[in-house]
This record gives sequence, structure tokens and C-alpha cells, in this order.
Amino acid sequence: MQKYDFFGKNHSIAYICIMKPRINIIAAVCSNGAIGRNGELLFRISEDLKRFKSLTMGRPIIMGRKTFESFPKGPLPGRRNIVITRRKDYAPEGAEVVGSPEEALNLCNDSEEVFIIGGAEIYREFMPLADALLLTEIDAAPTDADAFFPDFATMHIDSAGPWSDTTPPYRFVNYS
Repeated sequence: MQKYDFFGKNHSIAYICIMKPRINIIAAVCSNGAIGRNGELLFRISEDLKRFKSLTMGRPIIMGRKTFESFPKGPLPGRRNIVITRRKDYAPEGAEVVGSPEEALNLCNDSEEVFIIGGAEIYREFMPLADALLLTEIDAAPTDADAFFPDFATMHIDSAGPWSDTTPPYRFVNYS
């Protein structure tokens, strides 16, 4: 323990290190901001799903109840699944349930980074806290979408990959 002299008195100070995980928001976002329809992704892009898996594997993922319930096989394996819901009686197998973003982050104090994986309301709640956005930008504008990504005009591009030559075209873009 290091001693410092404050105001002529000798005080011992113990340092407390509180880890704050890096907060990454990961999403596939269409050019009109659309991210979903009827609780489903708008597009199933193989490379996007592979990127999602490689980035989130072994790390905590935080999501809303509807996003969790959209997984056909339950919790995503190899990750700590944390679900935010207002429902006090909600207790799905394989996930930790909390009532707020703050509670979710408190569960992750020992992690270097966490991934916010949706849905729209959860993205909105975490946007002011985000350190990075890891987006798959999709060059399409579905008119029947019912879930939209929040505005992120204050973020700047760190890196952007090339547009794919697929239909619809997409690219990976990282913002901070």
C-alpha cells in the first residue's frame, strides 16, 4: 500500500480498481434503419452470422426478452446470455434475467467487453453507453419492417469493409 501526504497528514490509500466492460452494440441494419419484422431478422446473411458468432463467442451477450425468445434453440451456446425484461416471473433455462441495463452491466463487471444484441428498445437504452457499434450495413430498405435501429449520427466510422456483390449488398462497418 502506498502512502501519500495530504494536508500534512500521512494517510494510507488502497486503490480499488473497478472494471467497466467495453460496450459493443452489434446489429444488421438496413439503409432505412430497419432491423426486424415480427421478431425476426430481415435478412439471413451467412457472413454476417459468422461474424456475429466469432465476435460474441465466449463473451456476455445482453438482449431483451423478445430477442431471446426468437432463438429457435434457446440460449446461444458458448456465451453468457443475459436477458433484460420487466416480467418478474420470467426464468428461461440457460439465461440470467435482470430488470434493467444497469443490472445487466453489473453482472459483467469481470468481463473485458459485452455485446448488446437487440432488440430495438435495448439498442436505444444502451446507445448512450456504447463504446462501439459493430454493424452490418445492408443496402436495402424494407417497407414492412416493424423494428428500427436508433440514430447513431454522433458516432464516427473507424473502419468500413467493401460492399459485397450479393443481393442485397452489405458491408461490415465499425463505429466509435
